[in-house]
Amino acid sequence: MPLRKRVSLSAALAVGIAVTIAVLACYLVVRNQLLAQVDSELTAQAHQIERGQTHSLDQQLAGLPASAGGPAPYSAVVLPNGTSQPIQGQIKLPGAHAASAVASGTVSGFKTDIRVNGAPMRMYTFELGISPFEGFSSVAIQLARPLGPTDHVLFMLRLILLLILACGIALAWGLGRMAARRVLSPLAEVSQTAEVIGETDDLSLRLAVHTDDEVGQLATRFNAMLERLATSRAALDDSVRSQRQLVADASHELRTPVTSLRTNIEVLLAGGELEADERRRLLDDVVEQSEELSRLVNDLIEVARGDLPADAVEDIRLDHVVEEAVVRAQRHAPDTQFVTSLQPVVVRGSPERLSRAVNNLLENAARHNHPGYPVEVSVDAEGVRVRDHGGGIDPKDLPYIFDRFYRGANSRASQGSGLGLAIVRQVAESHGGTASAANAADGGAVFTLRLPGQLADTTDTEASGGLYGAGGLASRA
Repeated sequence: MPLRKRVSLSAALAVGIAVTIAVLACYLVVRNQLLAQVDSELTAQAHQIERGQTHSLDQQLAGLPASAGGPAPYSAVVLPNGTSQPIQGQIKLPGAHAASAVASGTVSGFKTDIRVNGAPMRMYTFELGISPFEGFSSVAIQLARPLGPTDHVLFMLRLILLLILACGIALAWGLGRMAARRVLSPLAEVSQTAEVIGETDDLSLRLAVHTDDEVGQLATRFNAMLERLATSRAALDDSVRSQRQLVADASHELRTPVTSLRTNIEVLLAGGELEADERRRLLDDVVEQSEELSRLVNDLIEVARGDLPADAVEDIRLDHVVEEAVVRAQRHAPDTQFVTSLQPVVVRGSPERLSRAVNNLLENAARHNHPGYPVEVSVDAEGVRVRDHGGGIDPKDLPYIFDRFYRGANSRASQGSGLGLAIVRQVAESHGGTASAANAADGGAVFTLRLPGQLADTTDTEASGGLYGAGGLASRA
């Protein structure tokens, strides 16, 4: 059964029970009042008879005024021996045996409902102590009043109350349906939206928030859930596209070194009339191509790692990471001078991945730096900056310099996988930072790795600086 119908039915049932209780209470109260009025009239006439000063029973029975209900239209006298004699109405009233017990004084007077010739009546039997009949000290008097008018009133009352009950239930059903339609329409909208999303896979749909009650809050939360789902799906789609692009680009980049390596190996395996110098050159090429292939595979693995794992995060000294990276870069580029200005900075991240990003920046700077000029490296609360004195970056390449496998105009002649700067940006973003590149005003390029960090709270550590080159480490003022 639909929820709207269940709510309407529940409302109608609740109102029906309440109205039924009210109708029954009203009917019983009115019925008891009407019967009490009849009993009061019978009792009043009985008191009038008991107070009568004449021995004429007919005169005593006619003594009740019309304002008090008038005399009972039916009456009878019952002797202690059970003989019943009608007085008014000429109808023999039932219950003579019980009335004889009242006449003899063994049973007190009582009121009861009777039927005479199918007509309902209310009868009062009481003892009359001064008997107008010789030989009996007391008799029982039966007074009976018809209940036809009372039953007619009660019948009309039953009809009216049943009509009220039916109208109340119908009105409750109608109002319940209206209230359910108004209250549950947002739920129906939620259901329809969910159904449309299931059929069309469109997460851009939103619900209209009409009220600020629980239903409105449900619509708001549903919209927030859709927003999160849309965001998650967009991120997932971007990740899938990125992974597919990575596979396609990697396949293209791997094809050249693998083909060259295979060709050189086949030439070496073929043997033939190769001179020693030619064989040595081929072997050197094989070693160089193997190293290039190894670097490319390592870069691909680094790029494919994606976001930083939560369990690899710790507080680290960024200046120490950069200092170690500069030492390694100096060993690989002994002809390049590295000038450092390192402030003690603490960041939260992965030492391994940050070290890889800094290494890539230093290798890129050393590769493009002009001989005789230093590579300047600095660390402060904003992050790491590496500046070379090379030919700079073509302005057309600046927007794409951190893309995967992108080789700028000034980099196509040099070795490299095209993934180094992409790894830098990925590491920066996974640590909540950014990576940027710009051309220096007096020549060369400046790469900035911005990371959320702060100066180390130390009293014995000063900002360090030095000049790394062929001659070793020299302090600077």
